[in-house]
Amino acid sequence: MTSPAKRIAELREQIRVHDRKYYEESRPAISDRDYDRLMQELIELEKENPDLLTPDSPTQRVGGDVQTELKPVRHAVPMMSIDNTYNEAEIRAFDERVRRLLNGEQPAYVLEPKIDGTSISLRYEEGRLVLAATRGRGNVGDDVTVNARTIKSVPLALQRDGSSKPPRILEVRGEVYMENEDFQRVNKEIKAEGEEPYANPRNLTSGTLRRLDPKIVAKRRLRFLAHGLGQVEPSPATSYWELTQLLRDWGLPLPKNVWRVKDIDAVIERLHEFEKIRPKLPYMTDGMVVKVDSLEQRDRLGATSKSPRWVVAYKYETEQQPTVLKNVRWQVGKGGNLTPVGTLEPVFIGGVTVTNVTLHNVDQIKRLDLHLGDTIVVERAGEVIPYVVEVVTDKRPRGAKPVEAPTKCPSCGAKVEKEEDTPYIRCQNPACPAQLKERLRWFCQRGQMDIEGLGDVLIDQLVESRLVSVFADLYQLKAEQIAGLTSEVEQGEKIVTRTVGEKVAKKVVDNIERSREQPLERLLAGLGIRHVGNRVALVLATNFGSLDALAEASEEQLSGVNEIGPVIAKSVYDFFQSASGKKTAADLKKVGVDPRTEVVKPEAAANLPLAGKTIVVTGTLKHFKRDEIEALIIKNGGRAAGSVSKKTSFLLAGEEAGSKLDKAKQLGVPVISEAEFQRMIGS
Repeated sequence: MTSPAKRIAELREQIRVHDRKYYEESRPAISDRDYDRLMQELIELEKENPDLLTPDSPTQRVGGDVQTELKPVRHAVPMMSIDNTYNEAEIRAFDERVRRLLNGEQPAYVLEPKIDGTSISLRYEEGRLVLAATRGRGNVGDDVTVNARTIKSVPLALQRDGSSKPPRILEVRGEVYMENEDFQRVNKEIKAEGEEPYANPRNLTSGTLRRLDPKIVAKRRLRFLAHGLGQVEPSPATSYWELTQLLRDWGLPLPKNVWRVKDIDAVIERLHEFEKIRPKLPYMTDGMVVKVDSLEQRDRLGATSKSPRWVVAYKYETEQQPTVLKNVRWQVGKGGNLTPVGTLEPVFIGGVTVTNVTLHNVDQIKRLDLHLGDTIVVERAGEVIPYVVEVVTDKRPRGAKPVEAPTKCPSCGAKVEKEEDTPYIRCQNPACPAQLKERLRWFCQRGQMDIEGLGDVLIDQLVESRLVSVFADLYQLKAEQIAGLTSEVEQGEKIVTRTVGEKVAKKVVDNIERSREQPLERLLAGLGIRHVGNRVALVLATNFGSLDALAEASEEQLSGVNEIGPVIAKSVYDFFQSASGKKTAADLKKVGVDPRTEVVKPEAAANLPLAGKTIVVTGTLKHFKRDEIEALIIKNGGRAAGSVSKKTSFLLAGEEAGSKLDKAKQLGVPVISEAEFQRMIGS
């Protein structure tokens, strides 16, 4: 009779083998039911023999506790970014630079797919996974070990039966990603819950990996492929190619399409070869990564401040596909603008099935001479946002009708008018239900009042049930009014009815109450005043201090504020002088939403640390979010600008600073660090 210890060891090995076949090789050897039986037998045996349970057992992938936060961790070796190239000439120029720095030596290169996911570092000590961290700011990432353990292609323990044992410390860098089929499946589930679907697999992967509940992460079937190394002690090889073979021996998954070639001509051949393979892969890629193979040559080549000199990414051109324009519907925005959206014959582009495309505005429709039934060529800008490149007019059906702009609002039936000197048409009814829904969505978003739980479906329910007709109504909602609201949503091929539960209703009301604490600039940004985004709202808040002061300000007073030009001044003045603007402010004050900000008088502002200084912020900061640092600049008398010019006093550069840093150097603009900025303001 087989002992429990022996049977447990057999089951663990069988499950690991089947995980590799399913997640790495895409060749499952058994059915899901048989796999579940193996797992269940292992679970029962471990329950009966708790002394035989180990952390690297397949049953221990999903922890039971929800995390309260993701803790920051410092990488032993920084996770640097990679420079991009877009044509053969740039690839050859990269090779020339490498050979010049190596005094004429010709390096061998390794090519790997550039997977469109989220970078991660896995740290193994004595063969066991002890830490998983996101790339974060390069030096510091977030600890996502609990979530990484749920990814079945991430080994919890390295195989030790190969010819070479794993080193004592092994940091493996790679990409967590989601296959295209899983992306579409999860997006459908998210949409069925009334939430906004994700634009692409990369965003969904990143959001999932940072979830606090590992059970949700496990359900979404994330995958992992290795593509590099961090700290390795002791190093078991002299080349990266040798290391990739060892990683496979130790049970770490790598892409199938990894090649070692002797020179740049062979690199370019492989780039053309992979371009043909790329559309057939089950996951998103946007290029190939070309790396010098020799570790000794890599050491000699070194790195710049942001990227190694021995590696470059080659990006392919964006994919285009033809399809048919079936219909055009007009969406109403929060300010009344009508945006045309084309309904398409479904077309698969870059790993995603595209069924809708934005047509932008009336002028764009005229420029393209769009007709219903036209064959159009669709591209995904940055492989994310689909748009129409051209119309294939010789395939236009006989009698096809041109796309016409509506004369009435599709939501409320009110008259629409084209704005002078713009390509936009607007619904003129401020009480339009579609406008109200969009205004509420904007008001509740993270950058404004940050009311979690008020998603698209619930906002639709609140408006349609007439519980909410103005912003202030949100602050009078009771949980019992929200609980029981129903809506019909798609779930797969079915339409199901969903009801808001009591717990969800209470949480939404609690989040609404919490939003009362948001500062004045957040409220101003949320009101949907034309031309007033988060930056302008911050300037207005710090210069006027309250809704009452803004309502009393003249156009001249508004336009006299730094960064507030005549167009913005008129828009703000018109809002606060209009009947609807006055009512909005009065209604909010009645329900206790009337935040105040301390105003610094001009004579006092002259003595502030940043008085008269124009500061541009770029890169990732350690201690501040972008809106926080801009608020500090303004509160200390400075101006927070968006672009570098000769008038810029300082560029505040965080980690991964990009083109703004280059421009500052060209113009001779002083560059300061986050620590220097803090010293300037006495923080």
